Amino acid sequence: MPDKLQQFDLIVCGGGMVGASLVVALLPAAEQLGLRIALIEQNALPTVANPEYQPSFDARSTALAAGSRTLLETMGVWSALAEHLTPIKEIEVSAKGQFGRTQMQAEREQVPALGYVVENHWMGQVLMSHIQQVDSPQIEFFSPATVRSISPAMPLSEVIIESEGVTQTLSAPLVVMADGGRSELRLAMGIDYSEQDYHQHALVANVALDRPHEGVAYERFTEQGPIALLPIESADGQARMGLVWTVSEERIDQVMALDDAAFLEELQGAFGFRAGALTRVGERFSYPLKLILAQEQARTGLVVLGNAAHSLHPIAGQGFNLAIRGVAQLAELVIARKKAGQALGDLAALQTFVEQRRADQQRTIRFGDSSLKLFMSRNPAVRLGRSLGLQLLDLIPPARTLLARAAMGLDTPAARLNPDD
Repeated sequence: MPDKLQQFDLIVCGGGMVGASLVVALLPAAEQLGLRIALIEQNALPTVANPEYQPSFDARSTALAAGSRTLLETMGVWSALAEHLTPIKEIEVSAKGQFGRTQMQAEREQVPALGYVVENHWMGQVLMSHIQQVDSPQIEFFSPATVRSISPAMPLSEVIIESEGVTQTLSAPLVVMADGGRSELRLAMGIDYSEQDYHQHALVANVALDRPHEGVAYERFTEQGPIALLPIESADGQARMGLVWTVSEERIDQVMALDDAAFLEELQGAFGFRAGALTRVGERFSYPLKLILAQEQARTGLVVLGNAAHSLHPIAGQGFNLAIRGVAQLAELVIARKKAGQALGDLAALQTFVEQRRADQQRTIRFGDSSLKLFMSRNPAVRLGRSLGLQLLDLIPPARTLLARAAMGLDTPAARLNPDD
C-alpha cells in the first residue's frame, strides 16, 4: 500500500509508563499551544475511557517516591491513581545476622507517606484513560505499530512505522525514544552504552502474609544480596507484599525451579520473620541485573528517555522515580521552546537537558551502587561500621531525616507544565 506522510511537533516511541507520562505531562500545552503529538506503541493500547482496576495476585508493582507524587499531581492523574495505591508508612533497613537497623516513619518525618506502591497495570490504565478522557485532537495514537527506522535531522526527523501491513512516514522536529530497558531502537540507532554486570538476577513475585503489613516496607540485606518487600493492596482476602529478591546468577535457576512450598521456606530463611510468616507466592519472574547507561542520550531531533537511557539496580527502587523526573524536565523544555517559537530538536538545547539529567542520574546511581557495595561487603571492619551506622542513623533524627528526604525525592523542584506559567 502507498506510504502516508504525517507531520507532528513531537513523536513518542513507546507507550509504556514513561512514554504515556510524557504525553500526559504535555496535554495542557497540546491544547493551548497547538502541540501535535504522535504516540507509537508496539502493543495494542486499551480503548476504555475510564480506568478499570482488575485485581490480580500476580500483578507487578512500582514504588513511587513522595517526590513523584508531586509530579503526578501536577500532571493531573494522582487522584485517579490514589484509588488503588498503598502508602508506605514506614521503611525498615536492616542487615541479616548483624545488630543495628534504621526505621524511617512518615509520621516522624511529618509527611503523609514515605512513598507509595502502585500496580503497573493500574498506572498504565490511569495514564491512558486520562489521555483518552481529554480526547484532544492534538494527540494521535499509532497502536499496535512497529517503528522500522528513525532518521533524526533538522528541521524534521522522520520515523517510519508499520501497522497492519501499512507503512507510514511520520515527521517531527523532535522524536523521543522511550521503549524500555531492552531498547531495540537504541541498538538500531547505534547508540553506545556502558554496562556494568552485577552477576545477579532480580527475582520478582508477590507473596502473602499471615498478618497485615501495616504499610511497612523492608530492605533486608543478606550475604547473597538485598531482599525488598513492599506493601501492596490485598488480593483474594490476603495481605500481599511485592518481593524483589536479588539472587546470584549461579543460584537463580535453582531458586526459580523450587516448588511454591520450598520457595517460601527458602525465602523465609533468607529474610526472617520481621514481616510475619509467608503463606503464598504468586507467579515468579526474573531478569539479569545490569547497570546500563546510554552514552548518547540526545542527537539533533532525538532524545532517549526512561529505561532506554538508564537501567538501574532495583535497590532503593529509584528507577521509575528517576525516569519521571526526566519526563517532567523534558516536558518543561518542550513547552518553553514551543512558546518561544524555537526549534524543539535543537541539539544545543537537548544537550543542556541531557547534562542536567546526567547529574541526577549519576547521583542516583552512586547512591544505589555505594549502598550495594556497603551492604554486600564481607569485610569485618566494614560490617561493624555498617551496623554502627544503621544504629546511629536511628538515634540521630537530623541524619535520618536527610536520608529519608533523599529517598523520598523531596528535593525535586516543582514541575512547570502549565503553558501560562
